[in-house]
Amino acid sequence: MDDHQPGIDPGFTALPLRDCADAALAQARALGAQHADFRAERIAVQQIRLSDGNLQTLFDADDTGLAVRVIVDGTWGFASVVDLTPDAAALAARQAVEVARVAKAMNTEPIELAPEPAHGDVTWLSAYQTDPFTVSVGDKVALLADWSRSLLSHDAVSHVDASLQQVKEHKFYCDGATTAIQQRVRVHPVVNAVAVADDGRFDTMRTLAPPAGRGYEYLTGTGWDFPAELAELPELLAAKLAAPGVRPGRYDLVIDPSNLWLTIHESIGHATELDRALGYEAAYAGTSFATPDKLGTLKYGSDIMHITGDRTAEHGLATVGYDDEGVAGQSWDLIRGGILVGYQLDRRMARLRGFGRSNGCAFADAAAHMPLQRMANVSLRPAPDGASAEDLIARVENGIYILGDKSWSIDMQRYNFQFTGQRFFKITSGRLDGQLRDVAYQATTTDFWGSMEAVGGPQTYLLGGAFNCGKGQPGQVAPVSHGCPAVLLRGVRVLNTAEEGAA
Repeated sequence: MDDHQPGIDPGFTALPLRDCADAALAQARALGAQHADFRAERIAVQQIRLSDGNLQTLFDADDTGLAVRVIVDGTWGFASVVDLTPDAAALAARQAVEVARVAKAMNTEPIELAPEPAHGDVTWLSAYQTDPFTVSVGDKVALLADWSRSLLSHDAVSHVDASLQQVKEHKFYCDGATTAIQQRVRVHPVVNAVAVADDGRFDTMRTLAPPAGRGYEYLTGTGWDFPAELAELPELLAAKLAAPGVRPGRYDLVIDPSNLWLTIHESIGHATELDRALGYEAAYAGTSFATPDKLGTLKYGSDIMHITGDRTAEHGLATVGYDDEGVAGQSWDLIRGGILVGYQLDRRMARLRGFGRSNGCAFADAAAHMPLQRMANVSLRPAPDGASAEDLIARVENGIYILGDKSWSIDMQRYNFQFTGQRFFKITSGRLDGQLRDVAYQATTTDFWGSMEAVGGPQTYLLGGAFNCGKGQPGQVAPVSHGCPAVLLRGVRVLNTAEEGAA
């Protein structure tokens, strides 16, 4: 396999992308559009899943098309087609203008976009070495099967599911001032082991490896040590199955990035999307308590809390060179010193609230969909001289160390929540003291982040994330990463999920 990063696929660049863009933009302007942009996409997806080492699912998909978005008399218009030809692009422009003119009768608020500097002709690739689509399916299945067999060889493991999802996304964007061609790759390997006791009790444990904006090298040694994690999984799972249930109460928590990323996603990532905070968006768990009247004053968490939005993080799932409105990738503060100081913006939201410029948060998951304001890589920054996870644990007399994500629940204002995890270790007098089961932590967003006493150093920092953040109607999914260090929180309410379920 090639150890050097590949370039943009020639099969995509050979398409008549510029001719299509020129035809679409010329047609839209001739019909009176005040703004027009063109986007062409090709997205390849492959999913492989094995059960107990046997292939169960092999799925390949390739979605290609073009889209034209316009503003006519202050009203959006949008159309997409699957043919990448200049004639099809011109047709999509005519349809988009027609949509805008029909929709104008129902439009109560003129659409205006924040300005963005012209970037000219630019090319961008995500950071990876080996395109996973150049690796044979046989090699991928063999690797997943080998991982499965290594786990099944242990008496503690009854069943194993192993999967790999990979995506390669090509985008071409043009609005007359910026022409951007981009390619990014992402992979998500997962191994889930199941233990079944003689009395019928069972439990599961999943690998902690997050999805990543990396290539196939991620599975074979660069970025994550899968052999080491798989080697320790059977004993951890056996101990979890035999562990006692947690006693409900208030505990000090040390939370690993493999768990905390999801709490950041739900309680901060979605809450600081400006369209949610303004009430323009409510699909997939509602709006936000972090409304613009609180900007600069809302005490979101403790003084050590520093949260950034970032479209530039290496290997981030939401990392791009330019978003779907031609805005360059940026990094900015959302929460600084525990205070809400910023939002995630697209060009419309930025102009609507006087922010001056978008921070590059427009994204569509396919050519058939219009861009929405979507989440950046929203991350908690580590302390430059921060402690290790072991040092944080040493500061706890009676607590729990939590790793891995699992289920979650949050209210329609992103304020009251509950999260579980994959692995829970009791902390007694600064030391790990065996595993626990059925743990969930519950809090309000501001109480939880306000209880954060310490953040770990860069050595504890990890980018977690997901391929499938949902938003919008019709629904769209977007990949997003959230980085964070290990953290120490004091006095968080903990529930026993088995007792809650029984009740």
